[in-house]
Amino acid sequence: MALTDVSVLLVEDDSVFRQLLTDFLIQQGAVVFEACDGDEGVSEFQSHTVDIVIADLSMPRLGGLGMLKQILKINPAIPSIVISGNNVMADVVEALRYGASDYLVKPVADLKIIEHAIEQAISPANNQFGVVDFNDSDAVINSAASMSQDLCYQELSDNLTLLEHNAEAAKSVQQQLFPASNVSYPAARIHYSLCKNSDVSAYFIDSTMVGENNLIMYMAHFHPEDNRSAFGCVMLRSFVNQKLKLYRNGLSTTLIEPFNMLSYLNDRMANSGLSLYVDIVYVAVELTNFRAAIGQAGSGLRCYLRNDNGLAPLAISESLQLGAVQWNKPSMQFRTLMPNEKICIASNISHHKSRLMKNQFDGLFYDEELPAGGFIELELS
Repeated sequence: MALTDVSVLLVEDDSVFRQLLTDFLIQQGAVVFEACDGDEGVSEFQSHTVDIVIADLSMPRLGGLGMLKQILKINPAIPSIVISGNNVMADVVEALRYGASDYLVKPVADLKIIEHAIEQAISPANNQFGVVDFNDSDAVINSAASMSQDLCYQELSDNLTLLEHNAEAAKSVQQQLFPASNVSYPAARIHYSLCKNSDVSAYFIDSTMVGENNLIMYMAHFHPEDNRSAFGCVMLRSFVNQKLKLYRNGLSTTLIEPFNMLSYLNDRMANSGLSLYVDIVYVAVELTNFRAAIGQAGSGLRCYLRNDNGLAPLAISESLQLGAVQWNKPSMQFRTLMPNEKICIASNISHHKSRLMKNQFDGLFYDEELPAGGFIELELS
């Protein structure tokens, strides 16, 4: 059976649906531990070794997202699937923020969909959308995993029309994804300032620790500059989350390899059918030796080293934007950062570089008088 000996923690307050799904999973060979709310789910997670968590989002006492936030601290390597019946797009965004592997909507017409989602989540080495990673020599194309990936991808695509025609929904979704203007990590600090002069920003900024010794940050500029940019942010965060899951499970180092990561992102964007194109600069820093790898696609963003003498642009050649079918490869640069050096990504507009030199880190803000764009800075601590 497909799920033989797979241990599942099922957290669901609807006793009828919980029993129905439990019976189905047991029939497929799984071992199921049940909980009726988030508090009980955390307790069960601490008491048992499980391979995956399936959680309803709307539950009494502690909801699914609150529970996921707690179990992420206990063991971030365990994948999760969330299920809900309302507020679809907002819940997708929140689930992605907490690292959920997949999102399903009630009513689930066919429980086989859940089985496929579990198989995908616990077999991340096969979750490559039909592409073999450059660094995964034993990775193979798996058509079943690709079909399962398409199911999750289609759920996100179904919300594109909503975002295209509802500026308020797009604005709300995007604002939830942006980080605070100043983020402190164990050995580094991230600051940024990003101006938008419409409801939705065509620019996106993010960063995260990858394990204990690596940090990534990136800045992206979506084209066309409309409400679809909000959807592009969701997709980009989702793709990064997928690779973060693989890294945590020891199955891929793509996330800290800008060449491979941008190649992966381009494949996903080009095959999305959404006609979104992206300028992006992607930086991975190994914090033990201050070694930085910088990858760039497109020409609208620039990477700089900043020291007491000012900004020094890195000589990175232009390449095609992500999303182009004829895309070849990103442009690369490698640097060892000096103790007093900071690495910055900025839109190629003099006004933004001037604000950067004045340390005007305001996070995401609205100003219709200023040109859209901004900058992000990584400072070693």
